[in-house]
Amino acid sequence: MDPLKSIASIAASGMHAQGTRIKVVAENVANADTRGTTPGADPYQRKTVSFAELIDRDLGASMVEVSDIGRDGSDFQLRHDPSHPGANEDGFVKIPNVNTFLEMADLREASRSYEANMNMFEAGRRMRTRILDLLK
Repeated sequence: MDPLKSIASIAASGMHAQGTRIKVVAENVANADTRGTTPGADPYQRKTVSFAELIDRDLGASMVEVSDIGRDGSDFQLRHDPSHPGANEDGFVKIPNVNTFLEMADLREASRSYEANMNMFEAGRRMRTRILDLLK
């Protein structure tokens, strides 16, 4: 069991998971104004990311992985816009259940977590380099 390899694997799993989370947040924000094009059609539904613990017995390490990219089941809001092609007979259009403030907070948290994992990866790389320098 190589502890420096464990550091790199743990950090890489965290960066991969947070990278997926950042992509999902970006997709949610990009579709925050996407509405259905036919009367009563559902608009874009916010996506969510779930994580799970992954035990790597070879490394003796606990890592993280994306277990699911799901859909937020919260209700769509209605906005009165009778000129929209997706408006119902009362002139209301369903709007996505994406809250951009929540998405930006999620993006900030994911970015900080990604950065922390990157710092851990770099620290492990520096330790490996110092060990090799000492062995010369």
